[in-house]
Amino acid sequence: MAEYVFGVDIGGTTVKLGLFDNSGNVLDKWEIPTRTDNGGTNILPDIAQSIQDKMSEKNIDKDNVAGVGVGAPGPVDGAGIIHKAVNLGWDEMNLKQELSSLLSGMRVEGGNDANVAALGEMWKGGGQGYGNLVAVTLGTGVGGGIIINGKIMTGATGSGGEIGHIHVEDEESEACGCGNYGCLEEYASATGITRLANRKLQASDKDSVLRQGEVSAKTVFDAVKAGDELAIEVAQQFGDYLGKGLAVIAGVINPEIFVIGGGVSKAGEVLFDYIRPAFDKTVFHGCKDTKFSLATLGNDAGIYGAAKMVLD
Repeated sequence: MAEYVFGVDIGGTTVKLGLFDNSGNVLDKWEIPTRTDNGGTNILPDIAQSIQDKMSEKNIDKDNVAGVGVGAPGPVDGAGIIHKAVNLGWDEMNLKQELSSLLSGMRVEGGNDANVAALGEMWKGGGQGYGNLVAVTLGTGVGGGIIINGKIMTGATGSGGEIGHIHVEDEESEACGCGNYGCLEEYASATGITRLANRKLQASDKDSVLRQGEVSAKTVFDAVKAGDELAIEVAQQFGDYLGKGLAVIAGVINPEIFVIGGGVSKAGEVLFDYIRPAFDKTVFHGCKDTKFSLATLGNDAGIYGAAKMVLD
């Protein structure tokens, strides 16, 4: 059995790479710039070169590498075809074939970055011990990854798990980044929490520490922890939207656990104090025992999940 595997997480600014042994221990990790100019034509050659350089540095023979797993920011189907990655400048492309060719036929597996990160959290992070989970990334947007029986659920075109675009509000007048109105992402992301807070500040005369400086998801939850009444109202709104959204997902997927990650998750377990009431109130009774945990791998979730795709 090959001793090594590479995990690759392609971001809009940097590509994260990791060298693992076949037990999932990270042996080395590093980054290279993501060169998105010229339609992103340099990205895969740069990745291949970086992997080959690392193999030379570590004196690793190609036959001793199980393969390379790749997470990319766009829909990736089960055949490894990416259906457009706007941030990278890519149109439809067979990610697996292209990178494998650059690596002299080495095995390559590909997936959507959020789904791959979910697999990483299941394997070595906040979802260890569970084969059915939904990873929720609360960052600039709301991302999701669905794992069923230990496998990524991709859907027909790799768009499975786009939970940020569940419709949760009919009365929204501002468009989501996707072009629709009232998506979960507009209320549960870092930018969404900021939007809720600014609207609350405008609509209320209530005194709040949030009137004294920057309004962000971090300052909102810092204020919540300090007992700020207006910030608590914002957290309740956030939790109501996200709790109900996750209840809908639970009724469809029936996961054992939701693993919450992304920048907003740095607020800690206080998030669950606001998510859980709305979830418990609206979830189907057969899903009431669904657990919640915080993601633990941070920015490394993608490289772990990418490596796991090869080892499955």
